Amino acid sequence: MKRIGILSDTHGYMDDRILLHLRECDEIWHAGDIGNMDVMLPLQGLAVLRAVHGNIDGGDLRKIFPETLIFEIEGLTILITHIAGRPGKYPAKVNSALNSSSANMLVCGHSHICMVHKNPQTGFIHINPGAVGRHGFHKVRTLIRLSIDKGQVVNLEVVELGPRST
Repeated sequence: MKRIGILSDTHGYMDDRILLHLRECDEIWHAGDIGNMDVMLPLQGLAVLRAVHGNIDGGDLRKIFPETLIFEIEGLTILITHIAGRPGKYPAKVNSALNSSSANMLVCGHSHICMVHKNPQTGFIHINPGAVGRHGFHKVRTLIRLSIDKGQVVNLEVVELGPRST
């Protein structure tokens, strides 16, 4: 079993509450709009870090973090990208990556809207952890924690970190 912390849209912001909620994770997945490398350093010290760049990330971050990650963990194939749209309304590029990878889970960011959607027919899971940073229109900063055990997502929880403005 692997314990996973998922966040996105830090926009250069990190605080101790974020780190507190991620400290018992085996892996941390960042779905883009990192902002600067200072955000990633404390995350790298906590767990295995997997991240993609987002649309606000400059050339230095784009050299380090790819646009898309595809990997397998505990029997699930995961695709992480920053801009993916909503379930059933993915852009052609995302649909192509999903089809070619046979992904079971898509993790994305960009919208600042926390969303977990499981397709009951296929079991496919779409996760957007919302935004943990202070930049954007969201009212509450959120991240997601979950465990993956033998191909199943268990113990999924949305963590609210308080208002965007504090």
